[in-house]
Amino acid sequence: MPPPPALPVCLLLLLLLLLAVPRPAAAAAAAAATRPLLFELRARQVPAGALPRPASKLRFHHNVSLTVSLAVGTPPQNVTMVLDTGSELSWLLCAPGGGGGGGGRSALSFRPRASLTFASVPCGSAQCRSRDLPSPPACDGASKQCRVSLSYADGSSSDGALATEVFTVGQGPPLRAAFGCMATAFDTSPDGVATAGLLGMNRGALSFVSQASTRRFSYCISDRDDAGVLLLGHSDLPFLPLNYTPLYQPAMPLPYFDRVAYSVQLLGIRVGGKPLPIPASVLAPDHTGAGQTMVDSGTQFTFLLGDAYSALKAEFSRQTKPWLPALNDPNFAFQEAFDTCFRVPQGRAPPARLPAVTLLFNGAQMTVAGDRLLYKVPGERRGGDGVWCLTFGNADMVPITAYVIGHHHQMNVWVEYDLERGRVGLAPIRCDVASERLGLML
Repeated sequence: MPPPPALPVCLLLLLLLLLAVPRPAAAAAAAAATRPLLFELRARQVPAGALPRPASKLRFHHNVSLTVSLAVGTPPQNVTMVLDTGSELSWLLCAPGGGGGGGGRSALSFRPRASLTFASVPCGSAQCRSRDLPSPPACDGASKQCRVSLSYADGSSSDGALATEVFTVGQGPPLRAAFGCMATAFDTSPDGVATAGLLGMNRGALSFVSQASTRRFSYCISDRDDAGVLLLGHSDLPFLPLNYTPLYQPAMPLPYFDRVAYSVQLLGIRVGGKPLPIPASVLAPDHTGAGQTMVDSGTQFTFLLGDAYSALKAEFSRQTKPWLPALNDPNFAFQEAFDTCFRVPQGRAPPARLPAVTLLFNGAQMTVAGDRLLYKVPGERRGGDGVWCLTFGNADMVPITAYVIGHHHQMNVWVEYDLERGRVGLAPIRCDVASERLGLML
């Protein structure tokens, strides 16, 4: 994202609008099995704290998220859902009434009573016995229906019923999938775009990926408002020389290892080309599974465990010390996790010669450079200076026990999740270029 004015304390959403050309029904059905679905990404804003977060997710006051518009139910109701590779169970905010939700405009909630295909999941079903979720489903003894729980950004919680419904994505065939039908509403604002739910895209049995048998999907998150791309399915992309890193899975189940996350092996970190002196054991999961590295589209920034973060903070500060004044405020940490902060004269952007930070994986790498390195803290000033913080946070301060690669650092990188071959592909590319090559008219 180019050096911006200070962002409001809100959620910046990238809205996915489906591009589909109508076809005769028979041809569309035949093509749906093999033809990938192509989306545009657009930027919108929603208020802070608007989205409930699963218990295993980071709880922060603002977040950049991918959203997709889907048709749900019979007759179809258009809803907007956050696309989250770090979550399993999809959920929709369910309204008690029976009207609305149809037509071309996305609804703020799903109305189960208006759908002929909505069905509650009974306690005795296999879906209700799933143990992949951070909070496993429970049985309501009175109604004999399966119940699920989610945690919110402010630490409170909400519960709802596990249900199944028909989901339609573009020209693809309708899919009956399980999801959480949540009863609690959330705040909206006049200048925001609300979402009706979350689309879980990790590798768990109840994720949308697993239920739809999607074996490959990819995206490019743009630093502009209108040039991003989401691709569901397989497509040959000769203009993208992807480098792949294998998904990491320990041989034995470990108590703190999330086995349904997209985990990769972090081998090292460079700052301005200089390798950081971090022992390999610090970057690898320990005997309990703590310390895995997850690629997550539902988290904005990147988080490193304490020892690795300290090494990055020290080297980045050393290399920038001659021309980038440190904040030097031991009592300040943006979002309680980002304390590598600097002073930049108000109205100016940080110097362009910031040292790039490169994350090294087994077979691939991701380089964070330029305006993706520092974030201007909204509303923070020191005299005539604004406060800018390094977009790598200290996971120990959250606290969490994993490395998390957020999608702020995935901007202008093509990211492919290949479940068929158990790998994640990375390729730096301007998203507007990728859009043009894929035939999108933006």
